[in-house]
Amino acid sequence: MKQETNIVSASLNGIRNSPRKMRLIANLIKNKEIYLALDLLTYSKKRKISLIFKKLLFSLLSNWKIKHHQYDSDHREFLYIKEIRVNQGKTLKRLRPIPQGRGHRIRKRSSNIIVFLDKKKEI
Repeated sequence: MKQETNIVSASLNGIRNSPRKMRLIANLIKNKEIYLALDLLTYSKKRKISLIFKKLLFSLLSNWKIKHHQYDSDHREFLYIKEIRVNQGKTLKRLRPIPQGRGHRIRKRSSNIIVFLDKKKEI
């Protein structure tokens, strides 16, 4: 069984945004080159979520440089985001009081993100 050595990953856990909102931005940058994805996040309207993804992509680039010591600036356009997984994390359950002594449950969702970076095959 051959193991792929080019793939690098980074993850963030326990982000206090719902996975549904995070997937909107994740689908925007999926399968894009990493520097194009960073540009898309810079001009996105969802600022808070974009900052989280930018932090994750910078961590991914750092992991790539650590793993591949011979990193050249010539090959930077061949790096692309292979896969993004946005999963649901822990849910905080709270009660909001309503009239007549009742309470409605509020679910404050969190999410976990895993991003994989790969190198495109040069033609």
